[in-house]
Amino acid sequence: MIRTPVSSSDLASVGYDENLKILEIAFNSGGIYQYKNVPGYIYQRLMNASSKGKYFHRYIEGFYEYIKLN
Repeated sequence: MIRTPVSSSDLASVGYDENLKILEIAFNSGGIYQYKNVPGYIYQRLMNASSKGKYFHRYIEGFYEYIKLN
């Protein structure tokens, strides 16, 4: 999946597959995670958030099933 670099102290880059509804996030700490069944509006709001880390912790972390890629 192609990820877009983002300006964040927590997140390094973010990608989204609209057909599969998978949100992929690479963290500055080194981990890459895929979150399942994420609606497109959540991805859009994350990308438009002034603080992507805060948005992630408030609306994504703990709400969506995920797998760690590395």
